[in-house]
Amino acid sequence: MSELSAEALLAEARRRTGLANFGDPAFEEPMRRLLAAIEGEAQLHATGRAVQRERVLGILTTRLLTEEWFRRHPEIENEVIERPFVIMGLGRSGTTMLHRTIASDPRVFALLWWESRNPSPPLDWVASAPDPRIAAAEAEVAAMLTAAPDLASAHPMDAHAPDEELMLLEHAFVSSNPEAFVHVPSYSRWVEQHDHRPAYRYMQRLLHFLQWQKKRAGSKATRWVLKSPEHLGYLDVLFDVFPDALVIQAHRDPLETVPSMASLCHMVICWGSDRITKADVGPHWAGKFKRATDRCLAVRERHEERFFDVSFEELLRDPLGPVRRIYAFVGLAWTPEAEAAMRRWAAENRREKRPPHAYTLEEFALSEEGMRRDFARYRERFGFR
Repeated sequence: MSELSAEALLAEARRRTGLANFGDPAFEEPMRRLLAAIEGEAQLHATGRAVQRERVLGILTTRLLTEEWFRRHPEIENEVIERPFVIMGLGRSGTTMLHRTIASDPRVFALLWWESRNPSPPLDWVASAPDPRIAAAEAEVAAMLTAAPDLASAHPMDAHAPDEELMLLEHAFVSSNPEAFVHVPSYSRWVEQHDHRPAYRYMQRLLHFLQWQKKRAGSKATRWVLKSPEHLGYLDVLFDVFPDALVIQAHRDPLETVPSMASLCHMVICWGSDRITKADVGPHWAGKFKRATDRCLAVRERHEERFFDVSFEELLRDPLGPVRRIYAFVGLAWTPEAEAAMRRWAAENRREKRPPHAYTLEEFALSEEGMRRDFARYRERFGFR
């Protein structure tokens, strides 16, 4: 059986790298909470345990490598992230499409999936040489799609595409990403009450590191476009850590987004466990999104001027229309080159190229009446009937 004790994993990460400094020790308690929940609640089969063991080890080795890179190159600390604009909203509300559309503009930094999984290169990395992290990410995505072919219908998986800094937060073990892979309700409850500032500061540290890497690889970008539904519940922390950030909030009716998210997560959880049911997953994500939207509404009351709203339906009809207005909102010039790049991306990534994603409220133990009640404030605020 795969060893999941914190001590064994920390020791193995040190052995693999020959390094000892994990950085800010704030990660240790949430890591231990996650491991305890995996042991007590996730009901993983042997392959699922092995996968989670390697995922945690990957995070720990990344932390060790990151701190060594900072030691060798203290100038990384001087990187500055200026006026990032952050896309967020309920999961499944069009944030991926909007993010990848904007990220096709070469003036914009975006976190790529392969970077999010392995933010630190090996210590012999040379920016001009092939990066081994890319091949590793391509193999991981291929394995995921082989294990769950239906995943392509729910989310466009691409190792080279922009993705979420949610996976950077996971490197601090304070993130909802583990919940998408394993059923760990006690960890989820603890994380929601835990101070997220150390995790967001670590995410910022990794973004500084990645920005430094991108510049060494030749990027001339100047602004970051970030994206994650995770921020919905922690906007106060986001604004503390990134005081000049602006938020682009995508909106879609929770009656559609919540079962869609539950369906996606159930597909992924089934890779590691054959005992977690749809009735376990649906109420979990419905409750999580309700609490997140309530917290979002409270923060918006104090910072309304920092938000730009866009609807899922508008994004489907004409994504470049709202993107033009977003550029005006964030103070980024609209250029013919940017528009051409976005149109090319849209043509190459039309939704109809992927199979349809089917789901219902009822199969995930949810009801329309309950959803209307729980999300009444959000639905009324943004005009859902």
